[in-house]
Amino acid sequence: MGSKMPLKSCLPKTRVFIISDISNEPDDAESLVRYLLYSNEFDTRGLVACTSTWMKRAVHPEDMEKIVRAYSQVVENLNCHVHQEYQYPSGDDILQLIRTGPSMYGKEAIQDSVPLSDGAKLLIERLDESDTPLWILCWGGTNVLAQALKHISQSRSMSESAKLRSKIRVYAISDQDDTGMWIRLTYPDIFYISSVHAWNQYGLAAWSGISGDKFYGFDQGGPDFTKMTKEWIKQNIQIGSLGSAYPDYMFIPEGDTPTFLYLIPNGLGSPENPTWGSWGGRYGPTDLGQAGRHYTDCVDHVIGSDGRKYVSNHAAIWRWRDAFQSDFAARIQWTLSEDFAKANHHPVVIVNGGSVGPEHLYIEAEADSEITLDASASYDPDPGDQISFHWFQYKDITASQWAVDSEVSDIEFRDCNNESSIVKIKLPPPEKCAIDIFTRQPVENGQVMHIILEVKDRGNGTEHRLSTYKRIVVQITNRQLKGGGGKPVESIAEVQW
Repeated sequence: MGSKMPLKSCLPKTRVFIISDISNEPDDAESLVRYLLYSNEFDTRGLVACTSTWMKRAVHPEDMEKIVRAYSQVVENLNCHVHQEYQYPSGDDILQLIRTGPSMYGKEAIQDSVPLSDGAKLLIERLDESDTPLWILCWGGTNVLAQALKHISQSRSMSESAKLRSKIRVYAISDQDDTGMWIRLTYPDIFYISSVHAWNQYGLAAWSGISGDKFYGFDQGGPDFTKMTKEWIKQNIQIGSLGSAYPDYMFIPEGDTPTFLYLIPNGLGSPENPTWGSWGGRYGPTDLGQAGRHYTDCVDHVIGSDGRKYVSNHAAIWRWRDAFQSDFAARIQWTLSEDFAKANHHPVVIVNGGSVGPEHLYIEAEADSEITLDASASYDPDPGDQISFHWFQYKDITASQWAVDSEVSDIEFRDCNNESSIVKIKLPPPEKCAIDIFTRQPVENGQVMHIILEVKDRGNGTEHRLSTYKRIVVQITNRQLKGGGGKPVESIAEVQW
């Protein structure tokens, strides 16, 4: 029996193509189990088994097939817990998407004597079939993508090749063979998210914030590891037909998962805007002029579980850990029963009468003005479940540098608190948010501020509370060009914050 109130929506679905060195270690299998629980929210276009520096001469599509067959056993249950328009694909449909990349390492695969792999052929087909972006999630090496790009360059005109590349969106879990840098140098116009660090120093990468704090030793005391322990996973994840396909982790659990956490349409992220942040981290252009469209790690300022402030790229992911692990566990519960009443489901968030979908709310407002944000129409589809509201300013996005507190003023909550369903927000005066820091002259369009609303339920009798978000993007204006004055400065050292 379903809900009498509409469930959350997730259209349009993002097109996703996964390339995985599955079976090199357990984490790819773990990520695939989780991904399938979100496959109703994505348009999956391919699953390709590849090599990497850790498994250079073998590919294992059969291990993808085992997990998809386990998923096939629970699809009917899963479909009882989601919107009728956003149903899960059948196991057979996903099995038809599995291919293999070349059984060789890195750039060996782009030698002229090496035939195009089935995985690269499918990737080219997927680029040809639609003008919408294709997110290529790279969990291992990237020679499948490299093969496809080289073939396109040799077989298509320059304009056709450029058009196909314009559809590509890459999120790579660092570089795991020698084709990643080759791709970025050869085709700098490709939208490409990847952490930059010394070879094999994965603990420096943002994606390791999903679970790597114990293994790599970063941000000790900040992240809460409770929902990443083997005990918690055994109790909450490794249950039922699909959960039983989730292996014990070896190094860190689910190092590849941030690639699709970044894309989940929960109202927090905006995939085309990497600097905005999401469950999968926050990224900015490596080159401000974007001669190459490479995005790499940004830091977040986050209060950890010990009450101290942490400033790191890892924090941009681990700050959401409680939410994304609870979400995972709740979806595992969906696999166990077709009874809607026996599981928890996501709150639906509506702000200022806007969309029930994940789209952000955009507002233009004058500096020093007050805006009202009303989320009182939000609801939970589970009868009797209650929801709570938490509003906060995501200051890191507005800042142009590390010194966030110096550069970005706090917004002020007036006549309410950030746990109310309706809040009044006072924006900073123009001298704080709409002045050129060098010329000291007022500007008509000032800072862009981001306010996040997290609506969380009580769990519907379970311990797995679910969160849905709404992002409010406020473009501060200063149409009367107020403020400013003072002596212009020539360098950042002269700026009075």
